[in-house]
Amino acid sequence: MPQDNRSQVRQVLLITLFLNLVVMGLKAVVGVMTGSLSLQADALHSVTDSANNVLGLVASHFSSPIPDRHHPYGHQKYEGIAALGIAAFLVIACFEIIQGAVEKIWHGGDPVKISGGQLWILLIVLGINIFVAFYERRVGLAVNSPILIADAYHTMSDIWVTIMVLAGLIGIWQSENLNLPQLQQLDVILAFPVAILVFTSGWEVVRSNLPWLVDEMAVPPETIYDIVMAVPGVVNCHDIASRGVVGRQVFIEMHLIVEADDVETAHKITETVEMLLEERFDPVRVIIHVEPPSYQSPEISFGPDIHLKK
Repeated sequence: MPQDNRSQVRQVLLITLFLNLVVMGLKAVVGVMTGSLSLQADALHSVTDSANNVLGLVASHFSSPIPDRHHPYGHQKYEGIAALGIAAFLVIACFEIIQGAVEKIWHGGDPVKISGGQLWILLIVLGINIFVAFYERRVGLAVNSPILIADAYHTMSDIWVTIMVLAGLIGIWQSENLNLPQLQQLDVILAFPVAILVFTSGWEVVRSNLPWLVDEMAVPPETIYDIVMAVPGVVNCHDIASRGVVGRQVFIEMHLIVEADDVETAHKITETVEMLLEERFDPVRVIIHVEPPSYQSPEISFGPDIHLKK
Protein backbone atom coordinates (compact mmCIF):
# COMPACT_ATOMS: atom_id res chain seq x y z
CA MET A 1 0.00 0.00 0.00
CA PRO A 2 1.52 3.39 -0.99
CA GLN A 3 2.06 5.91 1.81
CA ASP A 4 -0.13 8.98 2.12
CA ASN A 5 2.36 11.87 1.98
CA ARG A 6 -0.15 14.60 1.25
CA SER A 7 0.59 16.53 4.46
CA GLN A 8 4.24 16.91 3.41
CA VAL A 9 3.19 17.93 -0.10
CA ARG A 10 0.80 20.58 1.28
CA GLN A 11 3.49 21.97 3.59
CA VAL A 12 5.94 22.38 0.70
CA LEU A 13 3.28 23.95 -1.54
CA LEU A 14 2.31 26.49 1.14
CA ILE A 15 5.94 27.53 1.67
CA THR A 16 6.62 27.83 -2.07
CA LEU A 17 3.33 29.70 -2.61
CA PHE A 18 4.46 32.40 -0.17
CA LEU A 19 7.91 32.65 -1.77
CA ASN A 20 6.45 32.72 -5.30
CA LEU A 21 4.13 35.57 -4.33
CA VAL A 22 7.15 37.52 -3.06
CA VAL A 23 9.04 36.81 -6.30
CA MET A 24 6.06 37.76 -8.47
CA GLY A 25 5.57 41.05 -6.62
CA LEU A 26 9.23 42.07 -6.87
CA LYS A 27 9.43 41.25 -10.58
CA ALA A 28 6.19 43.08 -11.36
CA VAL A 29 7.21 46.22 -9.45
CA VAL A 30 10.69 46.39 -10.98
CA GLY A 31 9.28 45.52 -14.43
CA VAL A 32 6.80 48.39 -14.34
CA MET A 33 9.34 50.83 -12.91
CA THR A 34 11.94 50.04 -15.58
CA GLY A 35 9.56 49.47 -18.51
CA SER A 36 11.24 46.12 -19.25
CA LEU A 37 9.08 43.85 -21.41
CA SER A 38 11.20 40.78 -20.69
CA LEU A 39 10.94 41.35 -16.93
CA GLN A 40 7.19 41.91 -17.10
CA ALA A 41 6.95 38.65 -19.07
CA ASP A 42 9.03 36.98 -16.39
CA ALA A 43 6.61 38.33 -13.78
CA LEU A 44 3.78 36.76 -15.80
CA HIS A 45 5.69 33.51 -15.66
CA SER A 46 5.83 33.87 -11.88
CA VAL A 47 2.06 34.40 -11.76
CA THR A 48 1.73 30.86 -13.08
CA ASP A 49 4.06 29.66 -10.29
CA SER A 50 1.62 30.91 -7.67
CA ALA A 51 -1.38 29.58 -9.59
CA ASN A 52 0.34 26.21 -9.84
CA ASN A 53 0.86 26.10 -6.07
CA VAL A 54 -2.85 26.75 -5.52
CA LEU A 55 -3.70 24.12 -8.11
CA GLY A 56 -1.35 21.69 -6.40
CA LEU A 57 -2.95 22.29 -3.00
CA VAL A 58 -6.37 21.51 -4.44
CA ALA A 59 -5.09 18.39 -6.22
CA SER A 60 -3.23 17.19 -3.13
CA HIS A 61 -6.44 17.39 -1.12
CA PHE A 62 -8.17 14.96 -3.49
CA SER A 63 -5.23 12.69 -4.42
CA SER A 64 -5.20 10.18 -1.57
CA PRO A 65 -3.48 6.89 -2.53
CA ILE A 66 -5.81 5.03 -0.14
CA PRO A 67 -8.59 3.20 -2.04
CA ASP A 68 -12.23 3.70 -1.12
CA ARG A 69 -15.61 2.47 -2.32
CA HIS A 70 -15.84 4.86 -5.27
CA HIS A 71 -12.11 4.88 -6.14
CA PRO A 72 -10.87 1.30 -5.60
CA TYR A 73 -7.51 2.13 -7.23
CA GLY A 74 -6.88 5.26 -5.16
CA HIS A 75 -7.05 8.91 -6.21
CA GLN A 76 -3.47 9.58 -7.34
CA LYS A 77 -4.39 10.48 -10.91
CA TYR A 78 -5.65 13.79 -9.58
CA GLU A 79 -2.00 14.78 -9.15
CA GLY A 80 -1.28 13.81 -12.75
CA ILE A 81 -4.19 15.93 -13.94
CA ALA A 82 -2.93 18.85 -11.86
CA ALA A 83 0.52 18.44 -13.41
CA LEU A 84 -1.08 18.78 -16.87
CA GLY A 85 -2.71 21.95 -15.57
CA ILE A 86 0.77 23.26 -14.84
CA ALA A 87 1.76 22.48 -18.43
CA ALA A 88 -1.27 24.42 -19.68
CA PHE A 89 -0.24 27.44 -17.60
CA LEU A 90 3.26 27.24 -19.09
CA VAL A 91 1.93 27.20 -22.65
CA ILE A 92 -0.29 30.21 -21.93
CA ALA A 93 2.68 32.11 -20.49
CA CYS A 94 4.74 31.19 -23.56
CA PHE A 95 2.24 32.72 -25.99
CA GLU A 96 1.76 35.80 -23.82
CA ILE A 97 5.51 36.44 -23.89
CA ILE A 98 5.71 36.05 -27.69
CA GLN A 99 2.70 38.29 -28.23
CA GLY A 100 4.19 41.06 -26.10
CA ALA A 101 7.55 40.88 -27.89
CA VAL A 102 5.97 41.00 -31.35
CA GLU A 103 3.84 44.01 -30.38
CA LYS A 104 6.90 45.88 -29.13
CA ILE A 105 8.79 45.13 -32.37
CA TRP A 106 5.95 46.47 -34.51
CA HIS A 107 4.78 49.39 -32.38
CA GLY A 108 7.91 50.25 -30.40
CA GLY A 109 7.90 51.45 -26.82
CA ASP A 110 9.67 53.49 -24.18
CA PRO A 111 13.36 52.70 -23.53
CA VAL A 112 14.20 50.54 -20.54
CA LYS A 113 15.85 52.29 -17.60
CA ILE A 114 17.23 50.31 -14.68
CA SER A 115 19.40 51.09 -11.67
CA GLY A 116 22.01 49.09 -9.79
CA GLY A 117 19.66 48.75 -6.80
CA GLN A 118 16.96 47.22 -8.98
CA LEU A 119 19.48 44.72 -10.34
CA TRP A 120 20.32 43.66 -6.78
CA ILE A 121 16.61 43.06 -6.12
CA LEU A 122 16.52 40.73 -9.14
CA LEU A 123 19.55 38.85 -7.80
CA ILE A 124 17.64 38.23 -4.57
CA VAL A 125 14.68 37.01 -6.66
CA LEU A 126 17.00 34.62 -8.48
CA GLY A 127 18.25 33.22 -5.17
CA ILE A 128 14.69 32.60 -3.98
CA ASN A 129 13.85 30.77 -7.22
CA ILE A 130 16.90 28.53 -6.91
CA PHE A 131 15.96 27.62 -3.33
CA VAL A 132 12.33 26.84 -4.30
CA ALA A 133 13.30 24.64 -7.26
CA PHE A 134 15.77 22.46 -5.36
CA TYR A 135 13.57 22.30 -2.26
CA GLU A 136 10.51 21.15 -4.25
CA ARG A 137 12.48 18.65 -6.31
CA ARG A 138 14.20 17.12 -3.26
CA VAL A 139 10.94 16.63 -1.34
CA GLY A 140 9.05 15.60 -4.50
CA LEU A 141 11.50 12.78 -5.20
CA ALA A 142 11.51 11.74 -1.54
CA VAL A 143 7.71 11.34 -1.36
CA ASN A 144 7.10 10.43 -5.05
CA SER A 145 4.89 13.46 -5.66
CA PRO A 146 4.37 14.28 -9.37
CA ILE A 147 2.88 17.67 -8.54
CA LEU A 148 6.00 18.76 -6.63
CA ILE A 149 8.35 17.39 -9.28
CA ALA A 150 6.36 19.07 -12.06
CA ASP A 151 6.32 22.38 -10.19
CA ALA A 152 10.08 22.07 -9.61
CA TYR A 153 10.57 21.78 -13.39
CA HIS A 154 8.46 24.88 -13.79
CA THR A 155 10.53 26.79 -11.25
CA MET A 156 13.76 25.61 -12.92
CA SER A 157 12.53 27.20 -16.14
CA ASP A 158 11.85 30.34 -14.11
CA ILE A 159 15.47 30.33 -12.95
CA TRP A 160 16.81 30.24 -16.51
CA VAL A 161 14.32 32.89 -17.58
CA THR A 162 15.40 35.17 -14.73
CA ILE A 163 19.09 34.62 -15.52
CA MET A 164 18.48 35.49 -19.15
CA VAL A 165 16.42 38.56 -18.34
CA LEU A 166 18.95 39.67 -15.73
CA ALA A 167 21.80 39.37 -18.23
CA GLY A 168 19.88 41.50 -20.72
CA LEU A 169 19.07 44.14 -18.12
CA ILE A 170 22.72 44.29 -17.05
CA GLY A 171 23.60 44.90 -20.70
CA ILE A 172 21.00 47.69 -20.90
CA TRP A 173 22.32 49.17 -17.63
CA GLN A 174 25.83 49.21 -19.05
CA SER A 175 24.61 50.71 -22.34
CA GLU A 176 23.90 54.01 -20.58
CA ASN A 177 27.53 54.24 -19.49
CA LEU A 178 28.93 53.05 -22.83
CA ASN A 179 26.52 55.13 -24.94
CA LEU A 180 25.25 52.08 -26.86
CA PRO A 181 21.51 52.64 -27.35
CA GLN A 182 21.26 49.56 -29.59
CA LEU A 183 21.59 47.38 -26.50
CA GLN A 184 18.04 48.41 -25.67
CA GLN A 185 16.96 45.77 -28.19
CA LEU A 186 18.21 43.07 -25.82
CA ASP A 187 14.98 43.37 -23.88
CA VAL A 188 12.86 42.33 -26.87
CA ILE A 189 15.33 39.83 -28.31
CA LEU A 190 15.57 37.90 -25.03
CA ALA A 191 11.79 37.58 -24.82
CA PHE A 192 11.83 34.90 -27.55
CA PRO A 193 14.29 32.42 -25.97
CA VAL A 194 12.41 32.98 -22.70
CA ALA A 195 9.27 31.73 -24.44
CA ILE A 196 11.13 28.68 -25.78
CA LEU A 197 12.36 27.76 -22.30
CA VAL A 198 8.86 28.09 -20.89
CA PHE A 199 7.42 25.85 -23.63
CA THR A 200 10.16 23.23 -23.08
CA SER A 201 9.31 23.03 -19.39
CA GLY A 202 5.64 22.50 -20.25
CA TRP A 203 6.46 19.67 -22.62
CA GLU A 204 8.62 17.94 -19.98
CA VAL A 205 5.74 18.03 -17.51
CA VAL A 206 3.36 16.50 -20.10
CA ARG A 207 5.87 13.82 -21.12
CA SER A 208 6.46 12.66 -17.54
CA ASN A 209 2.76 12.39 -16.61
CA LEU A 210 1.06 10.99 -19.71
CA PRO A 211 2.13 7.36 -19.07
CA TRP A 212 0.34 7.46 -15.71
CA LEU A 213 -2.84 9.02 -17.10
CA VAL A 214 -3.22 6.84 -20.20
CA ASP A 215 -2.35 3.56 -18.44
CA GLU A 216 0.82 2.95 -20.41
CA MET A 217 2.66 -0.31 -19.70
CA ALA A 218 4.65 0.10 -16.49
CA VAL A 219 6.80 -3.06 -16.62
CA PRO A 220 7.61 -5.17 -19.72
CA PRO A 221 5.68 -8.46 -19.51
CA GLU A 222 8.89 -10.36 -20.25
CA THR A 223 10.43 -8.95 -17.06
CA ILE A 224 7.43 -10.03 -14.98
CA TYR A 225 7.45 -13.43 -16.71
CA ASP A 226 11.08 -14.09 -15.77
CA ILE A 227 10.45 -13.19 -12.10
CA VAL A 228 7.32 -15.33 -11.84
CA MET A 229 8.76 -18.37 -13.61
CA ALA A 230 11.57 -18.56 -11.02
CA VAL A 231 9.02 -19.45 -8.32
CA PRO A 232 8.80 -23.21 -7.55
CA GLY A 233 5.40 -24.61 -8.49
CA VAL A 234 4.73 -22.15 -11.32
CA VAL A 235 4.12 -23.91 -14.65
CA ASN A 236 3.40 -20.83 -16.74
CA CYS A 237 1.94 -17.34 -16.62
CA HIS A 238 0.16 -15.48 -19.39
CA ASP A 239 -2.07 -12.47 -20.15
CA ILE A 240 0.35 -10.30 -18.16
CA ALA A 241 -0.58 -6.62 -17.99
CA SER A 242 0.75 -3.71 -15.97
CA ARG A 243 0.07 0.00 -15.64
CA GLY A 244 1.15 2.92 -13.48
CA VAL A 245 4.64 4.27 -12.85
CA VAL A 246 7.39 2.30 -11.11
CA GLY A 247 8.24 3.98 -7.82
CA ARG A 248 4.89 5.77 -7.65
CA GLN A 249 2.30 2.99 -7.94
CA VAL A 250 2.13 -0.10 -10.17
CA PHE A 251 -0.80 -2.42 -10.85
CA ILE A 252 -0.02 -5.90 -12.24
CA GLU A 253 -2.41 -8.65 -13.28
CA MET A 254 -1.82 -12.07 -14.79
CA HIS A 255 -3.13 -15.61 -15.24
CA LEU A 256 -0.96 -18.12 -13.39
CA ILE A 257 -0.76 -21.86 -14.05
CA VAL A 258 0.44 -23.67 -10.93
CA GLU A 259 1.39 -27.24 -10.05
CA ALA A 260 -0.89 -27.72 -7.05
CA ASP A 261 -3.47 -30.30 -5.99
CA ASP A 262 -5.25 -28.09 -3.47
CA VAL A 263 -6.19 -24.45 -2.93
CA GLU A 264 -3.84 -23.99 0.01
CA THR A 265 -0.76 -24.95 -2.04
CA ALA A 266 -1.86 -22.74 -4.92
CA HIS A 267 -2.35 -19.88 -2.47
CA LYS A 268 1.18 -20.25 -1.08
CA ILE A 269 2.63 -20.17 -4.61
CA THR A 270 0.73 -16.97 -5.48
CA GLU A 271 1.83 -15.36 -2.21
CA THR A 272 5.47 -16.04 -3.12
CA VAL A 273 4.89 -14.50 -6.56
CA GLU A 274 3.31 -11.41 -4.99
CA MET A 275 6.18 -11.07 -2.49
CA LEU A 276 8.82 -11.13 -5.24
CA LEU A 277 6.94 -8.58 -7.34
CA GLU A 278 6.52 -6.30 -4.31
CA GLU A 279 10.24 -6.50 -3.56
CA ARG A 280 11.03 -5.46 -7.14
CA PHE A 281 8.32 -2.87 -7.92
CA ASP A 282 6.97 -1.62 -4.56
CA PRO A 283 4.45 -0.02 -4.18
CA VAL A 284 2.54 -2.55 -6.32
CA ARG A 285 -0.86 -4.24 -6.31
CA VAL A 286 -0.96 -7.69 -7.91
CA ILE A 287 -4.06 -9.54 -9.12
CA ILE A 288 -3.55 -13.22 -10.02
CA HIS A 289 -6.03 -15.58 -11.66
CA VAL A 290 -4.94 -19.14 -10.82
CA GLU A 291 -5.40 -21.95 -13.37
CA PRO A 292 -4.83 -25.73 -13.12
CA PRO A 293 -1.72 -27.49 -14.55
CA SER A 294 -3.75 -28.84 -17.47
CA TYR A 295 -4.45 -25.34 -18.81
CA GLN A 296 -2.20 -24.22 -21.70
CA SER A 297 -1.53 -20.82 -23.25
CA PRO A 298 1.54 -19.64 -25.18
CA GLU A 299 0.86 -15.93 -24.62
CA ILE A 300 2.40 -13.96 -21.76
CA SER A 301 0.74 -10.65 -22.63
CA PHE A 302 -1.33 -8.95 -25.27
CA GLY A 303 1.79 -8.70 -27.41
CA PRO A 304 4.42 -11.22 -28.59
CA ASP A 305 4.14 -14.94 -27.89
CA ILE A 306 6.55 -16.77 -25.59
CA HIS A 307 6.68 -20.57 -25.53
CA LEU A 308 5.58 -22.55 -22.52
CA LYS A 309 8.23 -23.43 -19.96
CA LYS A 310 9.38 -27.01 -20.54
